[in-house]
Amino acid sequence: MTIPSTVTEICDWAFSGCRGLTSVTIPNSVTSIGDGAFYKCSGLTSVTIPNSVTFIGEEAFSGCTGLTSVTIPNSVTSIGGYAFYDTPFYNNQPDGVVYINRVLYTYKGKMPHNTAISIKEGTVSISGFAFRGCSSLTSVTIPNSVTRIDTYAFSGCGLISVTIPDTVTEIGDWAFSDCSGLTSMTISNAVTSIGYQAFYGCYSLTSVTIPNSVTSIGTEAFSECSGLTSVTIPNSVTSIGKYAFEDCNGLTSLYAYPQVPPVCSDGAFDGIDKSICKLYVPNNCIAVYQAAEQWKEFYNILPQR
Repeated sequence: MTIPSTVTEICDWAFSGCRGLTSVTIPNSVTSIGDGAFYKCSGLTSVTIPNSVTFIGEEAFSGCTGLTSVTIPNSVTSIGGYAFYDTPFYNNQPDGVVYINRVLYTYKGKMPHNTAISIKEGTVSISGFAFRGCSSLTSVTIPNSVTRIDTYAFSGCGLISVTIPDTVTEIGDWAFSDCSGLTSMTISNAVTSIGYQAFYGCYSLTSVTIPNSVTSIGTEAFSECSGLTSVTIPNSVTSIGKYAFEDCNGLTSLYAYPQVPPVCSDGAFDGIDKSICKLYVPNNCIAVYQAAEQWKEFYNILPQR
C-alpha cells in the first residue's frame, strides 16, 4: 500500500483487519494515525512513520503480530494506549517504564511494591493507560517537559500525592480516576481542561484548588470524591459538566469566584448536603448567583470576606 501525498490523516480503523497487508508507505503529508488504523494487520513486519506525524491513536498497530520493527520520529508527541499491544516490537521491550522517544508509553511487567518513579527529563507526554491499575505506584515525579497526561494514565494507581507541573495543559479523561489513596493534588497554572471523570472515585482527596487557567471541568470530574471538604472554583471556569461534584457529600465550603456564574450542567452538585455546604461568592455577585437557575438550590450563599 502506497498512500498518496494528498492524504493528511489516516482515520480511525482505516486498514483494520487487513491481514494481507505486508507493506505500507506513509507520506510526509500525514500528521496523524487514528485509533486502530492498522489494528490486526498481522502481515505487517515493519513500519516507518514520517517526521510529519505528531499523533498515533489508541490500538493503532495493536495485534500486528508480525510487526518487529517500527521507526518513530521525535515529531510524535502523543501515543494512544495499547498502540503497539501484542506486537513483537512491544514484546521485545525490557520490563519497566517504556519510553518511545519523547513519550512515556507504558509500564511493562510486574511493578514492585511501593514503587516511586521519576519520569525522565525531556518527556513531553504520558500515554493513555500508561500506569493504569499500578496499585504499587505510590509516588511519581513529573518533569517540567510534560505537557499532556492522557486518558487513564494513572487510573487505579496507589498514588498518595501528585504535583502536576506548570507545563501540563490538559488532564485527560479518567487520568487519575479511582486513585483511592490520593490525598493531595496540586494542579498546575497551565491546565485549561479537567477531563471526564478525571478524579472520579478519589475519595481520600480532601481539598482541591482549581487554578485560574482552567476553563472547563468535565462530566463527573470529581464525582464520588466523598472526602472533599473544600473546593475553589476560579473566575476562568465557564462550564461545569454533568455530575462534576456528584456525591461529594463531605463538602462544607464551595468558593466560587466568577463574576458571572459558569454554565452548570444538570446534576453538577447532586448529592451534596447543601444544608451544610456553604457557597461563598463575591459581594457584588450574590444577586446574580441567586438568580441563576443552577445555584438556586444552595441554601447557604454567603459573601466572600
